[in-house]
Amino acid sequence: MLETGMKAPEFALCNQNGETVRLSDFLGKKVVLYFYPKDNTPGCTRQACAFAAAYDGFRQRDVAVIGVSKDSVASHLKFAQKHDLPFILLADPELQAIQAYGVWQEKKLYGKVSMGVVRTTFIIDEQGNIEKVMPKVKPDTNAAEILAYLDGQV
Repeated sequence: MLETGMKAPEFALCNQNGETVRLSDFLGKKVVLYFYPKDNTPGCTRQACAFAAAYDGFRQRDVAVIGVSKDSVASHLKFAQKHDLPFILLADPELQAIQAYGVWQEKKLYGKVSMGVVRTTFIIDEQGNIEKVMPKVKPDTNAAEILAYLDGQV
């Protein structure tokens, strides 16, 4: 897993509209980069909707919000449209960023072991360095916790 102070790994992935987005496109502003397991699942939908509800707060602070999963561009587009998501969703079916950020890990569910994305959020500073790592975040409170952190309350 990456740690605070490390250079955030660069990536070039397609967003929900099929456009290539690079981390370096956001140099000069903070980025909230959150990794989640799957579009339209209960926890991931709650997390995305919480980010959407808090989006004005991120815009006021000039912070970009980017969600990443291994779902396809088409899946992301449907997910974004269905829930009116105002931020970027990146498709990473080849696990390029998911593996670079160390969030592809062994998971256990009902005693069954499998590999998958561990819900993790990174706050990346204006110079492209990792400012904060939030592992195993809770879908319902992640966005609010980030805003509190950005305001110096955590």
